Amino acid sequence: MSGTAPLPFDLLPPTERPYFDRLGPGLVAVLPPSRPGPGGWGRGGPPHGGAWVHVGEDGKARAFSGKVEVGQGTRTALSLIVAEELRLPLESVELTMGDTDLCPWDMGTFGSRSMPDAAEHLRKAGAAARSVLREMAADRFGVAVESVELADGRARVRGRDVASSMQYGDLVRGLRRVEVVSPSATPTPPSEWTRAGHAALDAGARDVVTGQRRYTSDLSVPGMLHGKILFPPTLGARLRKVDLSRAQAIPGVTAIHEGELIAVAAPDLLTALAARKAIRAEWESPAQPSESEIVAYLRAHPAEGEDFWDVVHHATGDVRAAFASAPISLRETYTTAYIAHVPLETHAVLASWDAGRLTVHVGTQTPFRARDALADAFGIPPSSVHVIVPPTGSGFGGKHAAELTRDVACLAKAAGRPVRVVFSREEEFTQAYFRPLAVVDIRSAMEKDGTITAWQFEVLNAGSAAASLPYRVPNQKIDNQPADSPLAQASYRALAASANNFARESHIDELAERVGADPVEFRLRQLADDRVAAVLRAVAERAGWVARPRPNRRGAGRGAGIAVGLEKGGRVATFAEVEVHEDRALELVRIVTGFECGAIVHPTNLRNQVEGAAVMALGGALFEAVHFEGGRILNPRLSEYRVPRFRDVPPIEVVLVDRRDLPSQGGGETPLIAVAPAIASAIYDATGSRLRSLPLTPFGTVP
Repeated sequence: MSGTAPLPFDLLPPTERPYFDRLGPGLVAVLPPSRPGPGGWGRGGPPHGGAWVHVGEDGKARAFSGKVEVGQGTRTALSLIVAEELRLPLESVELTMGDTDLCPWDMGTFGSRSMPDAAEHLRKAGAAARSVLREMAADRFGVAVESVELADGRARVRGRDVASSMQYGDLVRGLRRVEVVSPSATPTPPSEWTRAGHAALDAGARDVVTGQRRYTSDLSVPGMLHGKILFPPTLGARLRKVDLSRAQAIPGVTAIHEGELIAVAAPDLLTALAARKAIRAEWESPAQPSESEIVAYLRAHPAEGEDFWDVVHHATGDVRAAFASAPISLRETYTTAYIAHVPLETHAVLASWDAGRLTVHVGTQTPFRARDALADAFGIPPSSVHVIVPPTGSGFGGKHAAELTRDVACLAKAAGRPVRVVFSREEEFTQAYFRPLAVVDIRSAMEKDGTITAWQFEVLNAGSAAASLPYRVPNQKIDNQPADSPLAQASYRALAASANNFARESHIDELAERVGADPVEFRLRQLADDRVAAVLRAVAERAGWVARPRPNRRGAGRGAGIAVGLEKGGRVATFAEVEVHEDRALELVRIVTGFECGAIVHPTNLRNQVEGAAVMALGGALFEAVHFEGGRILNPRLSEYRVPRFRDVPPIEVVLVDRRDLPSQGGGETPLIAVAPAIASAIYDATGSRLRSLPLTPFGTVP
């Protein structure tokens, strides 16, 4: 560590952290991490970074979590948890997220883990702090602990009036106590929630709608330079030579070439753009497969797995024998395109050095991973790197990588001044990674009565998320095979679940038709998960589903479809109704989505999450696809890459199933995965055209 900067909290034992030097006297309840240190990022199960809560002399609670807020509403939901446990008004809770100097280490904000992990950690820390406050109040009042109740930031003896109560701030005045929380601490059961589980205004909502919230791309510090990076012109292009002299001759410009990084920094953006244009670089571009060749290319280029792309082979029963004896079998292939994340805020980084210590403001979903990557890149200890995550304009799984953060820090070090880099929209399309293209081969078998007896599911390139079968099938074989993708690919909202669920639910619909069964009844008869079945029933009832065998064309091009999904601990069912006009234009008439994710902490936000997921899913279902040829992205701007528009969005009805008897799960991803198969099913119902590739390109929306 350089200078006088204190060690980040996560690098110190819980009882030796300078809580009170930073925040003043009070009570701290800290839940230590259940897995020591950040080693093994991305492996070893869900993150367990712990949490801590400070109750200060002003009576407020300040909570700290390594998760980040990227527009999904987690800040308010986690604050509600702390308010619930400490019996405080929501406005008396301040939550710090994603600051590597102050927050507990966390693997990252992905996989819908904020509620099952961070919320549980904060529940326990809050419960421990509440317990200590009750004990302190009992001692002050001279009564048994059982006689003390806490409400609205005050402690009092049951039966006595408010005038004899004591504020939390008075209880902790002058105190410097650290309480290490036992993992077995018992928080308030959801059935007794009075704050969590109820409607609440999102924290900072006024700043959002008035434009006052400051994102990374808005930040500015004295002496800051604007940076731009020169990227290769095609995928996989190798630099042959570069001449920086013309750029370096521009007054106020710093131009560097370090390793693979070629970048400039200038006092303003226009000068930075001019300096980048002045660089003379020659590249060698290797041959790359085109979009029309990509499926064959991926089949011919399997790859070894890593992280969530790991090869998965799962088998039960005797699949070969079941296929040999089955009277009905079906074999089909389903595909989904590469698609872009299209965050509202593009990638943005502000980096500065001070006496050998690096501070980075960055919209990232993995701040501690970024800290470690920066420490490794510059050969400094993690304590010399401070990563701060300001409010971030969405991520959708697209803001994990640390390469841009490293590059901006390198440029700032060379310039000797703070540097901010904000991707243009075209840079976001060409230099960020994509959702993987998926190829899913399914072979199934069933009896004449519709009982599925065999299932063979092979997914290429996309990943294993939601590849498991929620239906009762005695003979199964599921394989996930990574491939050597020519386009950069990684996490996307719901990972591979959107592709795998589209393939599976489309295939289930085709099986139902083969035996003339109603799609809802066919699923209910074979679902192995009662929670999925309950959500399906709720959606069918809300949608007014009338049981009918297939095929049953409604005529006039109107049709309805339904699909289910199970992922990230949540259960979803989606109903879609469409109308296909004579010119083949598709009109979305109505969507009904039911969702169950255990105990609901923030119902208003969860409803928004489900609606937002449905809108985002429309893009992957109907429009979005990255087009490429010769190593170049052909549609790297929003004028060419179609995302959902207001006129595309039909009425969306949300059915929330609140299971307070079950632990809370995340709601950001799973509501996405049943939309595309429901729409594909509705199109088939309306037209008789079975579409097995996303986006569903034979149809366009009504202009």
